[in-house]
Amino acid sequence: MSVPLIGLTTYNHQNQYGFPIAALMHKYIAAVDEAGGAPALIPSGLTGAARRSLLDRLDGILFTGGGDIAIQHFGGQAHEKIILVDEARDEIELALVRQAAAGGKPFLGICRGFQVVNVALGGTLFTHIADQFPNAIKHDYDSGTQREFLAHDVNVAGGTRLAEILGAAELPVNSLHHQGVDRIAPPLVASAHAPDGLVEGLELPGHPFGIAVQWHPEWLTAHEPARRLFAAFVAACEARSE
Repeated sequence: MSVPLIGLTTYNHQNQYGFPIAALMHKYIAAVDEAGGAPALIPSGLTGAARRSLLDRLDGILFTGGGDIAIQHFGGQAHEKIILVDEARDEIELALVRQAAAGGKPFLGICRGFQVVNVALGGTLFTHIADQFPNAIKHDYDSGTQREFLAHDVNVAGGTRLAEILGAAELPVNSLHHQGVDRIAPPLVASAHAPDGLVEGLELPGHPFGIAVQWHPEWLTAHEPARRLFAAFVAACEARSE
């Protein structure tokens, strides 16, 4: 049995000396490792040839959380709360989503990654939910102290791949985002919603594994549904590698 090689997208930051680095929280790495995959970090700024070569070698891609997507990619409304825009990261992630979707390569999107999947395939976002989505509940819990806090339930749509994987029609999740999906990209279907109706799950029908969630399951691996999600993703990547 081969161990699938799974790419994890990274964000650009600076170390203590002010030098640029590619970074990622260890929780993503641990979640993939514990589910049986071999994590490989994907830096931004790769050339076309390097990007294509890397994609060919990967058995799947995890699109991780992070800052906001530049509004020009989806015709979004400017807002003072938009933070941590990273054009180099936007460029590579949007391209990788499209290639993975077209090529049948398994992918999982988490939080920002959930939004990247929607934008890459033609959808749009609310750039600040509290001001643009009527009757919204609180979604932007403190990312420094409430990553494992179960903020609200999500309702999982019956008959979806996500429902099959999670084994639950409703489950509590964390909530660490101020943006969200507005118009769903035409190829995607909604697979989960928050109590206020905001879309929290998306999937690509007919794809070997094309799933994205708005919450952060990498912080909830003490709970069975999160472990099931990562296990199913890694299993799909393993099937691809074989």
